[in-house]
Amino acid sequence: MSVGSEQAGRPAHPGPARSGPGLPASARQREVLLDAMAARPGSAPHVEQLHWRWYGPLDTRRFLAAWQSVYDREAVLRAAFAPYGARGGPRVVVHRRVVPQLVRHPYGSADRQTLLAGERRRGFDPTRPGLLRIALLDEQPGPAGPKRVILTYHHAMLDGRSVRLLMRAFVRAYLAEGASLGGERRPDVRDHLRWLAAQDCGPARAFWSRAAPPAGSATLPQGGGVAGLRTTARLAPHEACLLRDWTAAQGITESTALQAAWALQLRRAVPEGGPVPVAFETAVSGRGIPLDGASRLPGPLRTTLPMSVEVDPEGLFAGLLADLADRAFDLSAYEWVSTGQVRAWSGRTPAGPAAETLLSFDPPPPADTDPLDEDLAAQGVRLTGPETVNTSGGHALSLTAHHDLDGGLVLTGVQDRTMRADARGAVHRTAGLLRRFPTTDRRLTTVAETLRLLGPWPPPRQPPPGTAAVPAGLVVLWRAARPGAGTVVLVPPPGGAAGRIAAPARVHGWDGQLAALDGPSDAEGCVAALRPVLAAGEPLVLGCHEPGAELALRIARRVAAFGWPEPVVAVAADSGSLSRALAAALR
Repeated sequence: MSVGSEQAGRPAHPGPARSGPGLPASARQREVLLDAMAARPGSAPHVEQLHWRWYGPLDTRRFLAAWQSVYDREAVLRAAFAPYGARGGPRVVVHRRVVPQLVRHPYGSADRQTLLAGERRRGFDPTRPGLLRIALLDEQPGPAGPKRVILTYHHAMLDGRSVRLLMRAFVRAYLAEGASLGGERRPDVRDHLRWLAAQDCGPARAFWSRAAPPAGSATLPQGGGVAGLRTTARLAPHEACLLRDWTAAQGITESTALQAAWALQLRRAVPEGGPVPVAFETAVSGRGIPLDGASRLPGPLRTTLPMSVEVDPEGLFAGLLADLADRAFDLSAYEWVSTGQVRAWSGRTPAGPAAETLLSFDPPPPADTDPLDEDLAAQGVRLTGPETVNTSGGHALSLTAHHDLDGGLVLTGVQDRTMRADARGAVHRTAGLLRRFPTTDRRLTTVAETLRLLGPWPPPRQPPPGTAAVPAGLVVLWRAARPGAGTVVLVPPPGGAAGRIAAPARVHGWDGQLAALDGPSDAEGCVAALRPVLAAGEPLVLGCHEPGAELALRIARRVAAFGWPEPVVAVAADSGSLSRALAAALR
């Protein structure tokens, strides 16, 4: 127990997995794990939070018992990835019993923002069940003072809608004094994985082979900013109401209006005249699928899909809105598809991004009073509306829109990974466009006239950006003669390039691929370069001379820590003995 904190419910050693070897992870789960595997320490991609304030008495034992009943009912809270996974990648197993993690921080031991950031940076071990942590922060002294409840979770098992469902399940269990409210939920995360595995990918492959964003699409708005910046803008309730009425009159959704505002900014980043394709990713719930009960299923169903549209300054703005609405309708049939699958089906390499920005429009809060709130009030307890702390999830810039309890529309931008994005400017320009869309009749307005809301059109030419750093990569020395033969990757010594390690002659009886890492000097950078090999699920052997052995072992351990089979490491003193060591490893 640390000083200044009360810790309850340390994770017990989980019982034997109920599902034996488990089920293959979904394509979306594999991509989230690959992002996390290549992430820098402390960056914690795909880790998000939901938090709210608790007014009134709070019994810690009852609180923990209520969460235990939710864990017992919800298989996803007892799920993890099997360590040292089988060939082909991670597998999901569900454990019989998992004790929830709960840490209570007394008043004065931490402030809210520091605690939120610290919980995100802690990250998760994906091979340990319960990819959701619970923290309580006493915000005022005394037992009756308000508390902050913080749920930190990982996208590999949960999404925002899932955690809101779990929150309400917890409230019901708390009102029932922590008693169990029935058996396990069905369908559960295993049913969803089985449903995904049974899908015929042919129609989806055919759709995305023609609907994926074309090469050369504009994917970032203008401007540069500070990496890691988070910024917000808000439309007042009357402005949000005007926007809602205007979109209804146009026969579109507020989400389409947001996408139009974003498409205009992407188009303005290209000063040349004429039509220009723009591309961004949009978040979809993943629950619009023909699986009974999917709308109430906690799990990693939310995904992001690329959307592209051609923006022609000479066309009508109403036509741009109609094109975006049509594209949103078309991709709604493929909410179960992952971004990586789209890239593969469109002919792009697994590591190449389809778009660099992400748009999300969260559903509005329910208008009616929740009966659970009335039951809590009878016990002297009141909960504020939950707030979400979003993360970039690997995008250069993510923009999330949601309605607050007062009826305003809040836009939140999160910037990551690049200095070329400008979260602050992009968020405020988007808010300005959404305020001005309803002010004039735009049925006969051209796109060029609407672009002028962002400044002069055509815009003045910007000086060419500086040369971007070339990321470390994987140099293919020879390709495999057949699929599934495996890959040998040569690991140079720290600070060395691919040419610093001599390539061995072909290994007798082996017809796989030989490649070499070029440039990265840490395990995270190496794993990022290895992503295409790991995504393909090919057997992997790392070969190195003695100076590179420590780095190769760190890479192997990091790969295994995220559910992939641990690569064999072949270490040799010189190129001749390396051939022999590789031959032994491959056998």
